[in-house]
Amino acid sequence: MTSTDFTNLPVQDVIASFTLDKATTRGRFVRLGALVDEIVSRHDYPLPVARVVAEAVTLCAALSAMLKFEGIFTLQAKGKGPVGLVVADILTDGTVRGYAQYDAERLGTLGKNPSFKALLGKGYLAFTVDQGGEDQRYQGIVELEGNSLEDGIKHYFRQSEQMEVGLKLAVEKTETGWQSGAILLQRLPDESEYGKHRPSDLEDSWRHSMVLLATVTPGELSGTGIEPLRLLYNLFHEQDVEATGWQPMQRGCRCSREKVESVLIALPEEDIDHLKVDGSVTVTCEFCNENYRFDDAQIAELMESRQHTATAG
Repeated sequence: MTSTDFTNLPVQDVIASFTLDKATTRGRFVRLGALVDEIVSRHDYPLPVARVVAEAVTLCAALSAMLKFEGIFTLQAKGKGPVGLVVADILTDGTVRGYAQYDAERLGTLGKNPSFKALLGKGYLAFTVDQGGEDQRYQGIVELEGNSLEDGIKHYFRQSEQMEVGLKLAVEKTETGWQSGAILLQRLPDESEYGKHRPSDLEDSWRHSMVLLATVTPGELSGTGIEPLRLLYNLFHEQDVEATGWQPMQRGCRCSREKVESVLIALPEEDIDHLKVDGSVTVTCEFCNENYRFDDAQIAELMESRQHTATAG
């Protein structure tokens, strides 16, 4: 739940909302510390892959904060490169998770510092809002463009939403772990309720916002040395910056043993037999890397449960 009481505003793992120039521009500031470090550290990702996952989680949080929804927002980048898939999703309450799929052999041919284009290759970027039910699901897809995930998102808004946004992202690995930050600005329509501003004033305001956003350093975005509200004031005090709310974030996964059981029960027995290694089936959650192991006795119990359910039906 978003709070307007800033006395307990965290330095990290938080989304802060704000407006500029009498609400002609809407903004979101995300800063992640222990949260993004735990998401990345649960997998033994190579450094370039870990960085892309951290970027996806951070940008997913910033984008979701622009929306009004009850459910799940998902950011997905899929390509034909060594990193075939990067996914991050966030619930309305700020619970976030993320992971990547990659080909270690192909990745090894790219060297130490491969570009984003080299990592993902040609592909697409998708945003999905799922509020439950087919009629409450929205998805936007655009070709993956640019030299970063940040560039791809800017391209999405230009092509699909015809909306002007400003975005600055920083991700770094420090001695204490991964940390990240992002500022996302959204220009509101000139014909909105803020029509008392002349169009030229709105244009000048937006250009000024972009100039100021470009001055923020990676350390200021992702570091703990400056509090979120202080950073926003330092950047945008000339534009009457006003903080409007904040929401804490936390890592969380929706996997469970019960959900894995329901998947196994739905599989034909021959498929389950193919999954067995040394007499047991182990299912690993791609998001949190949690292992769920089922031995022969437990598998037999699940099959018996399925049979009883079918008979009762």
